[in-house]
Amino acid sequence: MSKVILFANTDWYLFNFRLSLARALRELGHDVVLMSPPGEYGPELRTLGFRWEPVPMVRRSLNPLRELTLLIWLVRFLRREHPDLVHGFTIKCAVYGSLSARLAGVAGRVNAVAGMGYVFTSRDLKARLLRPVVRSVMSMAMSCKGSIVILQNPDDHRLFREANIVDESAIRIIKGSGVNMSRFNPRPEGAEPCEGEPLRVVLAGRLLWDKGIAEYVHAARLLKSEGRNVRCILAGSPDPGNPASVDEASLQGWIKEGLVEWLGHVSDMPKLFAQTDVAVLPSYREGLPKSMIEAAACALPLIITDAPGCREVVSINGEEGLVVPVGDGNALADAIRLLDDDRALARKLGRAARQKALHEFDERIVIERTLAVYRELLEQAPQALPQSGSIVS
Repeated sequence: MSKVILFANTDWYLFNFRLSLARALRELGHDVVLMSPPGEYGPELRTLGFRWEPVPMVRRSLNPLRELTLLIWLVRFLRREHPDLVHGFTIKCAVYGSLSARLAGVAGRVNAVAGMGYVFTSRDLKARLLRPVVRSVMSMAMSCKGSIVILQNPDDHRLFREANIVDESAIRIIKGSGVNMSRFNPRPEGAEPCEGEPLRVVLAGRLLWDKGIAEYVHAARLLKSEGRNVRCILAGSPDPGNPASVDEASLQGWIKEGLVEWLGHVSDMPKLFAQTDVAVLPSYREGLPKSMIEAAACALPLIITDAPGCREVVSINGEEGLVVPVGDGNALADAIRLLDDDRALARKLGRAARQKALHEFDERIVIERTLAVYRELLEQAPQALPQSGSIVS
């Protein structure tokens, strides 16, 4: 039996994206420790029988003293725990998790970079100034024996390779965190909207500007000005820990103007998608957008941008979904208009999206590939992680 630590920047991420991995490890008999900054989902994880440890980490902090204090705390914690492997998710946790694990003498270090984050996606001066610094720190933390980087799409792979962040041999591509295909199902036959009924469009995710929120609102404004019967829905909350978070004033202004319906955080995503007709994500860059894979599993037609990460979900425009240029609210409005006018096309695209999700994004595939990375790092102790196939029966 081995001890595996899963370290993320929010307990929400652990609960929504990595709970199935944690369960699979536990079912195989391993000691699993979940770590993140404090939040409302930590107690939920404990209720499910997991050991969750709060970490004194401030996501937006750039204070050198505070960051050094965090690193020291992590090293001391890992030395007490003696884990066999530490798996960090998102850039900050991957860097800090790998550095502290290396200093604490942990044999296996997995660095999952799920999208390149604010520093690599924003055009802000602050982000551009931080970019070379972050690249250097990432290289220092991840370029060493016993460390593997997991990326979610070929575009991020190319960026890592061109920036020479880590050696090519240390990179693996695993498409996202996977989706439970038995939980997300298509609506029954005949439940789709008929011609003339309002088209219900949803953008589900954190309310960040780089998710294409401004373009979505622009499209909603155009459609409303035409008198078109389309409901534009936002499902998600602002993220104060992210510099790109949408401000409350803008959000309330759109609601007052009648452009969007805001649901806030939605915990029951299958129910949301069962009451929706189209899923959109006009993002600037993703690792692999889980909300769109969940929507695909529900056989919803997808509208997505020609952006890193998004291209993996809809590879063939017009067959697996509709693809629009990044930053183009007019094109987004055109795509919504097309599906509103052609409900048969919407159904066809939804069926194709589900088939792709079943073949490429089932969480069982992702978990098996992740365990294969663990075994690769710990091959000197193969008994720690059983051979694949034991969790997908």
